[in-house]
Amino acid sequence: MMMQLAALITNGDAMPDGSGDRIPGNVIYQAAEDGIEDTIKPRLEAAGADCSRIAFLEQSDEEPILLNDARLAQAIEGTKAKLLVIDPLQAYLGMDGEMQRSNSVRSVLGNLTKVAERTGCAVVLIGHMNKSNRTKGIYRGLGSIDIAAVARSVLLIGRDRNIPYYRVMLQIKNNLAPEGKAYVFELNPNYGFRWIGQDEYEVEDLLVSKPKADSKLDKAKDYLRLLLNGTDMACADIFDKMRANGIGKRTVEQAKKDMGIISYKLGDKWYWQLNGSDVGERI
Repeated sequence: MMMQLAALITNGDAMPDGSGDRIPGNVIYQAAEDGIEDTIKPRLEAAGADCSRIAFLEQSDEEPILLNDARLAQAIEGTKAKLLVIDPLQAYLGMDGEMQRSNSVRSVLGNLTKVAERTGCAVVLIGHMNKSNRTKGIYRGLGSIDIAAVARSVLLIGRDRNIPYYRVMLQIKNNLAPEGKAYVFELNPNYGFRWIGQDEYEVEDLLVSKPKADSKLDKAKDYLRLLLNGTDMACADIFDKMRANGIGKRTVEQAKKDMGIISYKLGDKWYWQLNGSDVGERI
């Protein structure tokens, strides 16, 4: 997902929600766990990135790059980067247990914050999640809670268990504005990455395992059978009723597709009709 966003920045394209200054910018992408030539660059090229605008700082065992490294600040200033991506955060905090010490974490991230404020460069720190069963997403990051405390915005990326290949970016913290809506994208083995759009999700939808019978997709199908039992209904009314019951538009559309529901236009409205095969299944 971050490579797709980096590609948009290098080309001066709008963000998925339509925002952005539409001016091509430079990106620094630090990836410690994937090879630049065999993994990172091919993915950026597949995303359509202008790779001449993307920089990587070489790592070495003798001189590892850490978050408080002056070379990061110099690279941001030298390239006038709009975006710095650190992937993963844990690889750039050092190997001496510093990640668990709140004072050290705040100091390291505080220095990086000053660089970001001075240059206007956005800094994205990608972190792994722990194995905790806590549902509150803010506690699911590895290391000190101060990592999340210092960040102005925290985004959780998770799977939609009801819809194959769907991934959801959900904001679980925002110190600068109201929390934004979840944004959905797809990783499809047939045609790759695709932005889907905004939808309604809660942290529990992504972190808590639920029995299949209780899934939102199953609930959407049951409710569609009830609403369309013997009568057709305007799809706008269906979406309104689903939304009132906590079921988002994308889930309803997936349920419609799975059930083979027919849509047709009458006047200026679209209507849905439960086809015969599904009625037989329902009966």
